[in-house]
Amino acid sequence: MELVDKTINSYFDVWLGPRDPRVKGWLLLENYTPTFIFSALYLLIVWLGPKYMRNKQPFSCRGILVIYNLGLTLLSLYMFYELVTGVWEGGYNFFCQDTHSGGEADMKIIRVLWWYYFSKLIEFMDTFFFILRKNNHQITVLHVYHHATMLNIWWFVMNWVPCGHSYFGATLNSFIHVLMYSYYGLSAVPAMRPYLWWKKYITQGQLIQFVLTIFQTSCGVVWPCAFPQGWLYFQISYMISLIILFTNFYIQTYNKKASSRRKEYQNGSTAIVNGYTNSFSSLENNVKQRKQRKD
Repeated sequence: MELVDKTINSYFDVWLGPRDPRVKGWLLLENYTPTFIFSALYLLIVWLGPKYMRNKQPFSCRGILVIYNLGLTLLSLYMFYELVTGVWEGGYNFFCQDTHSGGEADMKIIRVLWWYYFSKLIEFMDTFFFILRKNNHQITVLHVYHHATMLNIWWFVMNWVPCGHSYFGATLNSFIHVLMYSYYGLSAVPAMRPYLWWKKYITQGQLIQFVLTIFQTSCGVVWPCAFPQGWLYFQISYMISLIILFTNFYIQTYNKKASSRRKEYQNGSTAIVNGYTNSFSSLENNVKQRKQRKD
């Protein structure tokens, strides 16, 4: 395994240049192999899990879901706060920020972004809960693509560009996750479900997040600094892929449902109107028949 790690690391050093020495020896960052294995196991469970659960009763998981979502809500809130204060303390430039001019604030950002990377491993549990509860319709291409890629992408980010311009997308995403995981945590309590109205707006917020990240990343391309340009182009490409997938999800989930509800409502209204019309017509006929009998 050590030989494999050395070989992989040497290839990465050739392709991407020297790593940032500030994260040397940090948990899970020294070698790519653990991240790759976790991702492969995740995909294997996504494939085999629903097959294993096919003839089994779904698990409720209600109590652990509340704790899990509360934990991720608090972690996301912590990351958002620390990133915002770190950016403020380091005087980060919105348009382009390199990875070595923020002083101690850079180290604060690096420490928080390691937690952000690690949270992507924790978030694999989102999918595992879907499998255990047999909510297989929620295990979409978008869901699996997003979860499987984020852990890997952030392993590379943490090794080569662990601060500077990398902060922006993680900050927005942490804020969105505060809203998202608080929603999921509350929805695990049946009594709270009638009061949860903001699910649709979470997806809208995610789409806004991707657009803002593309804009901010593009600023680093137009007004460059010492931040590597290749990472900026990659981030723009990845955000575009997420916009396409999330837009498709939004249309399929909300626009089509709204359209079908309108059709059902219109059909129902027509039926009611016809019902009244038919009743009125039959009443009119009865009156006519009675008049005819009297005559």
